Amino acid sequence: MCVAALLLGSCALPCAPAVVAPAADQTTVLAGIRARVETSDFRATGRLVLVGANGERTTYKLTIKGHWFPDGLRLLCEITEPASARTRLLLHMSVTGHLTMEEAKPGSKAASELPFERWSEPLLGTGFSYEDLAEGQFFWKGQELLAPAKFGERECFVVKSTPSADERSAYASVTSWVDRSIFYPVHVVKTLRAGGQQEDFLYYGLRQNNGVWSASQVEVKVQGKPGSSLLVIENGTEKAKLTRKDFDLNQAAAPKGE
Repeated sequence: MCVAALLLGSCALPCAPAVVAPAADQTTVLAGIRARVETSDFRATGRLVLVGANGERTTYKLTIKGHWFPDGLRLLCEITEPASARTRLLLHMSVTGHLTMEEAKPGSKAASELPFERWSEPLLGTGFSYEDLAEGQFFWKGQELLAPAKFGERECFVVKSTPSADERSAYASVTSWVDRSIFYPVHVVKTLRAGGQQEDFLYYGLRQNNGVWSASQVEVKVQGKPGSSLLVIENGTEKAKLTRKDFDLNQAAAPKGE
C-alpha cells in the first residue's frame, strides 16, 4: 500500500498498478511511480507498533483512507485506540507535491493546522513522523535516477529525491529502491536536514488485489536508536469510491465513547 505512501510514502496502503517502463529513463520511471499515487482510492485498518530494544511492544490501532482528487491527494489517518491517544490527521498533497496537515483532537471544536516545525515529530513516539504518512518526495522538483540495483531478489530502479528551497520537508534527501515491474517501493532511506540522521524503511508482504499492489507491513529503523517501528495493515479496500465528505475533519463523527 502507499500512503502516497502513502502510507507511507511511504506508507503501506493500496496503490494502483502502473505500466512497466520499457527503459530506465527518468521521465518514464517517475511517471510510473506517480501513477500509483495519482490513482489512490483506499480504506485500511491496522496497527502502529513501537518495538523497544528489549522487544517490548506498544500498539496503537488506526484507520487510514486516501483518495486522489483533481487538486491532489487527501489522506486521513485516525488513531482509534487506546482512548488516550485518539486523534485525527488530515494530509493534503497538491499535484506539485506541496503538503499541508491538519490535526483534530477529540472534543475540539475545529481542526487546527499542524505547523511545519512539527512535521518531523515522532508519531506517538514511533519512528514514523507526521511527514512519513505521504510520499511527497516523488513530486519534488529535484529527482535523480541512479544506477539500477537489486534489493533482495527484486530488480529495482533507484531514485534520489531532493527538495528545492521552496519545497517544505524535514528531509534533505530521500533515496528509494522501487521494484521495476510494479513501481512499488521495497526500501527507502531518508536523511534528515537537521544532523543528517538516516531513517531506513523496509516494505514487506507485497501483494496484488483487484489489480492493486500493496504492502502488508512497513518497518522503520532510525539510525542510532534501538528497536524499530511497524505499520501493519490488517484489512483494506483498494477501490473505496471515497468523496470529499470522507475527509471533512470538522464533520467527522467523534470516536466511540466520546
